[in-house]
Amino acid sequence: MPGPRILVLDHTAQEGGAELALLRLAEALGADADLRVLLFADGPLRDRLTDAGVRTAVLPLDPAVATASRDGVLAGAARSAISAIGFIPRLVRAIRGAKPELVVAHSLKSAVFAAIAAPLAGRRWAWHLHDRLAPDYLPAVLVTAMRAIAAVGPRIVVANSAATRATLPARARRRAVIAYPGLPPEAFVPAAREGTAATPTVGIIGRISATKGQREFLEAAALLAARRDGLRFAVVGAALFGEEQGEPEMRQLADRLGIGDRVEFTGWVSDVPRRLRALDVVVHASPVPEPFGQVIVEAMAAGVPVVATAAGGVPEILDPGDPTPPARWRATPTGVLTTPGDAGALADALEAVLDDPAAAAARATAARADAAERFTIERTADVVRSAWGSARAGARAARVR
Repeated sequence: MPGPRILVLDHTAQEGGAELALLRLAEALGADADLRVLLFADGPLRDRLTDAGVRTAVLPLDPAVATASRDGVLAGAARSAISAIGFIPRLVRAIRGAKPELVVAHSLKSAVFAAIAAPLAGRRWAWHLHDRLAPDYLPAVLVTAMRAIAAVGPRIVVANSAATRATLPARARRRAVIAYPGLPPEAFVPAAREGTAATPTVGIIGRISATKGQREFLEAAALLAARRDGLRFAVVGAALFGEEQGEPEMRQLADRLGIGDRVEFTGWVSDVPRRLRALDVVVHASPVPEPFGQVIVEAMAAGVPVVATAAGGVPEILDPGDPTPPARWRATPTGVLTTPGDAGALADALEAVLDDPAAAAARATAARADAAERFTIERTADVVRSAWGSARAGARAARVR
């Protein structure tokens, strides 16, 4: 017997962190839910969801809205509003046609549309929140709008970390749960590391963006390169979501810093675990507090030492028992935390890790065991099933009343 029918909305079909989390969740839920996904743009995520057996459709939204960066949407607010007016009736019809028991918004943009279209279609909705609703992470006007939606719209909010939940208004926090984005079982299968002590490589993995820390990583790399010969660096990932100018800017920065010949820019990669295992240290260098830090957990599962900025959801991953921020950097039982935006501190932390490979390996071993306990997709799915069940039960109760 099929499980409850859930319709998930996402504005993009690019493979960002939140979208990969959706794919993993869909695979883990299996027959526990009759999961349908409605995307507002076509792209590789549609194919991957379809290959996973998830019924997926595309309801095209104006590309200028669907692919615009957060600042870009605000800059083109008039056009965005006109496009939204025409899109909402089509979305209402699509929701009614799918006959879901619950609508789930999986991104900021889809939440805006779900807040209007789901009630018009006679359906309650939930919000899977992957962004901190804070002015240090999003434009202030957008923060105000999204907090208002969170306060009055979704039946339940599923936040990807305690740091994300803390940015919700009080009314929304009371009906919010935390579901850390988990990894599938194969992420924890032991595999040979590909890094070599002879030519160690330090890398950063993720979408190229001002909020992801590639600039700070390259600045730290330049400091480190001046101290150590034979060290290589890798920037793994591509620019997405309207920020395509980011990659050429980072290449130019590497050249200006004099390390262009020591930095590999890989572009988008499909096999992240393999790239992880080719690194000797994985860096998370976001200068602003990140909601979670999925690549950190992936590195932990792969047994690769991690150096990460101590802000947002990152301390929940690497040192949940000690909220004290580092003076510049400090080692934890499972990794190393550094001060956000401080390239000098990041360089010093990386040098300490490279100078003591035995201690780094011990932390990586402990991190792998910790990730296998705390960050599995099975645990994520358990929380999500319960959250969706509560939202559906509340919807049924409301109809009875």
